[in-house]
Formats: sequence, structure tokens, C-alpha cells
Amino acid sequence: MELPTHILLTYGYLLLFLWVLVEQFGLPLPAVPVLLAAGALASQHQLSLPLAFASGLAACLIADTAWFVIGRRYGHHVLRLLCKLSLEPDICVRQTQNSFASRRSLTLVIAKFVPGLATLAPPVAGENGMGVEQFLVFDGLGSALWVGGLLAGGWLFGDALKRDPGVLNWVGRFSGGLLILGIFAFFAARLYRRRAFLRKLVDARLEPEDLKRQLDAGESVFIVDLRHPLELVPEPYTLPGALHLMPEALASRLEEIPRDREIVLYCTCPNEATAAKTAMILHKLGFERVRPLRGGFDEWKRLGYPLQAIPPVQPLVQVALPSASA
Repeated sequence: MELPTHILLTYGYLLLFLWVLVEQFGLPLPAVPVLLAAGALASQHQLSLPLAFASGLAACLIADTAWFVIGRRYGHHVLRLLCKLSLEPDICVRQTQNSFASRRSLTLVIAKFVPGLATLAPPVAGENGMGVEQFLVFDGLGSALWVGGLLAGGWLFGDALKRDPGVLNWVGRFSGGLLILGIFAFFAARLYRRRAFLRKLVDARLEPEDLKRQLDAGESVFIVDLRHPLELVPEPYTLPGALHLMPEALASRLEEIPRDREIVLYCTCPNEATAAKTAMILHKLGFERVRPLRGGFDEWKRLGYPLQAIPPVQPLVQVALPSASA
């Protein structure tokens, strides 16, 4: 139990605050062991439980509010940045968007308990115009449940140590090594799966310049826009003639996709992840000529290639408008 309880006893609430803050900003520094250890120390009256709770809650709110403001200003670009470290970047982005679209405020309450969702939920809320007060209420509730639950778990574990002091010696001997081994295994699995995913992707990508030449030559290319509706709110444009299609609706709309033409898929995901995954699904369903577009929508726009305007999409979160008397 020397790691992290020994460090906690030395540096106290400042360490707890900084550790949780760093994790909530998205760095892979697990805060769960620290919060559990703080709860165990509080049960032995070596730390104050209210101060430990306040330190963890403050760290969560500061980090989440920062991501909320960044998401409001930079939109889906910040999601691309956050998801570059994900094992499954397409799932990382889209599951967050879908959860927020269907559950709205509840997503912020449960975010801390869902791997990958804690850091992404605040910028998605900011991107879609959620009010600051509403965000602070629901994010604060979710953060309080997460921090309080872990401290309570540590408190109960501390009671177990009181009844059997020998457990402390056993945990102190092995906990540090097990924590380091777990972190190493996590990164090793991430690296292996990510490299395998990227190898498949590189073989299938289509360059934007090649697609532009095909369109200019009048070739019959079928383009599919896989972006989430939330991403169309700030940028209501698409590639010329593209069909907007949610990957989740693929099974019900297969008849709209021709089998005798080249199909080009694009998104705004890191490394064209959603487009690559959808391309593999279509290939398994018998579509032979399917390719993701390298760089997706952002690269096409950066190169200055033509875009087609679409009707504005209403955000899924309603923004409170000021009254006429204001």
C-alpha cells in the first residue's frame, strides 16, 4: 500500500488534487488508486474525508470546465486531438456523440464511470451549445458521485485493514508492481491494436487529389458523408453530390448505395477511422470498390476543393435565448 498511500501521506491534498486534475485533462495517469488510497487513509483518520472529497471534486470541475470552453470554441477539432490516443478512434468519437445525442445531460452524470467518455463529454457539451449553468450542475453531480464513490470504497477497504493488519503488508508488497504491470500491459495492447488498424487503413485510402481528378473527369463516383449530425451544425457543407449517412443506419440504407460504382467514404475522425471501419463492413457485405478518403472532410476543405451547401442542422441541445426584455 506504499504506492500511492506513502506519497499521499507526504504531500496530502495537493497531490490528490493534481493527480485527479492531470487524469481528467486526458493523460493516462490513473486516479482511481489515489482516490481509493485517500479513502483508506481517511478511515484511519490520517486524512480528512471532506477535504479529500473537495480536492478531487475541484480537480474534476476545473478540468471539465476547461474542456467545455475548448469544445465550444474549437468544436470537433478538439475531439480529433483527444481521440488520437484511443484504441478505437472511431468508436471513441461516435459513441460520445451518440450518447450525448440520446441522453444529453445524463451523459455528463455517467461520463466518469464510462472508459473514454470522461474527457470527451465536456467538449461535446460545449460544441453543442449547452448552457454553462446546466453543464456545471450535471457535470458536478457526476463528478461528485465518482469521487465520492471511490473515496467510500477506500474507506471500506480501510476498515478491512483495521480488522486484519496483515492485509496492509501484503498489499504494500505487491500493489506498486501490479499497478506498473497493468499500465505497461495497457500501453502494449494499445500499440499493437493501433498499428494493426493503421496497416489496414493505409492500404485502402484514396487521396483527395485523385478524387478531385475523378470528379473533374466526370467519372461515376459515389461519395458518402459519414459525419455525425452534430458535426454539421458549425459546418453545413458536404462534398459535391455526397450522401449523408450515419454508420449506425447502414443496414437500413444499403439499397441507396450502388454496387457498380466506386464508393468513397469520408469523415472527420483521426486517421479516417470511421470511414475505414465502414469500408471494411461494406466490403464484407459484397461492395468491392470501397475506399476511405485520406484526411476526410478537413483535408478536402484545406485544399480548397469545392463544397456543396446543405440546409443548416439544428443542434441537439437547445440553447436558452435571452428574453425580449433582457
